[in-house]
Amino acid sequence: MQPYEMTLASAAEAVRARRLSPVELVDSVLARIDEVEADLGAYVSVTADRARRAAERAEREAADGRPLSPVHGTAVALKDLIDVAGLPTTASSRVRAGHTAAADSAVAERLAEAGTALVGKAHTHEFAYGLTTPQTRNAWDRDRVAGGSSGGSAVAVASGTATFALGTDTGGSIRVPAALNGVVGLKPTFGLVPLRGVTPLSWSLDHVGPITRTVRDAALALSALAPGWAAEADDAPEPGGSAPLKGLRVGVPRNYFFDRVDADVEAAVRRATERLVELGATPVDVEIPMERYVQAAHWGLMVPEAAAYHEPNLRSDPDLYGPDVRALLEAGTAVTAADHLRAQRARTMMARAWARLFTGADLVAAPTVPVTAVRAGQEEVAWPDGTIEGVADAYVRLCAPANLTGGPALTLPVGRDRRGLPIGMQLIGAPGRDGVLLRAGEAYERAEPGAGRAAP
Repeated sequence: MQPYEMTLASAAEAVRARRLSPVELVDSVLARIDEVEADLGAYVSVTADRARRAAERAEREAADGRPLSPVHGTAVALKDLIDVAGLPTTASSRVRAGHTAAADSAVAERLAEAGTALVGKAHTHEFAYGLTTPQTRNAWDRDRVAGGSSGGSAVAVASGTATFALGTDTGGSIRVPAALNGVVGLKPTFGLVPLRGVTPLSWSLDHVGPITRTVRDAALALSALAPGWAAEADDAPEPGGSAPLKGLRVGVPRNYFFDRVDADVEAAVRRATERLVELGATPVDVEIPMERYVQAAHWGLMVPEAAAYHEPNLRSDPDLYGPDVRALLEAGTAVTAADHLRAQRARTMMARAWARLFTGADLVAAPTVPVTAVRAGQEEVAWPDGTIEGVADAYVRLCAPANLTGGPALTLPVGRDRRGLPIGMQLIGAPGRDGVLLRAGEAYERAEPGAGRAAP
């Protein structure tokens, strides 16, 4: 196994044990970038010299016997909405031509303090306002979309061109590309990971979180991003033993999450849910509340908030935006204050209703996206009932509820469809219960072979 193929947990442990040098790891990742990046298009820019300097510093710290963070000496990619002092934050947009960040974002500061090496800035759908990231190709099938908006981050992790990466999630932008590329994505509880220095899409819905190759890796990354966070605070069982999930109540949705879902996706997620039950969990039927209002509430918040942030540039340089993003931003200027307030009210009611749901279940298990990676350029999904749905609408539909409630949501790979494309299962929890999801996901992962392998 080459160092770039190692999971975050195994690489960090090897660095701590002095079996692997951070320089060796970073050099392996950079060599992997040289090998596959031209074919994948995951990166806006590769920061090789900066990464090597950080790796050399991490190696000296390890040699000095200093206490090391759980991610020390590993190679990270940051979605190019995240500021790093002295580097451009392009947001994959012509609007940001010539931009250079004056200061580090909070998460960049924390990862630098944790001893990571930044190998590059990863592509996003322009300003995170889309679900395909057209600059980037899927790690498993180059003719298919990477997902978005954190498509570059997910493809970097899946292909071994980063040990882990950060993305942002406003309506599934971590979870969608993670699911489509067969990796793990965590949208933490709203506010757990700071947003300072991250270009916003929607202030009230945005989250920053990790994309990794295993659930265990996601927990390690979260510990570096939110140093005060500790999984031990959650009263869920630890993975291990013959019934590691005994006492955990898994909500199985009766509605919404399995409506208009590809048959292969539904079958894989239901099998994975049964596996959780085999590991000791108790299945509980749940009714998803206020399902008919999800899309209206989500768009009623996101669209005007995005338009408000971009209003100056939309007035001065509208032609610098891509046509899809420009159309969405212009639509946002037509949303009234009353519409935005109604969306806020619906979000509050929805959060309360989901809180009641979680009095009877510890988490909800559902598909992450209703269909696997579509072909590049495909604009619609046709369902057997005759419904035609836009690709972006399909990909955001099952992810948006967790953005509205602010609770954590974790996607992990649970199989492949008939074409060999990855399928993701989403675990959704109440705010502050990130550890419950991570423990359940890790228990599943331990029971299934092959977790953490990089795409060929």
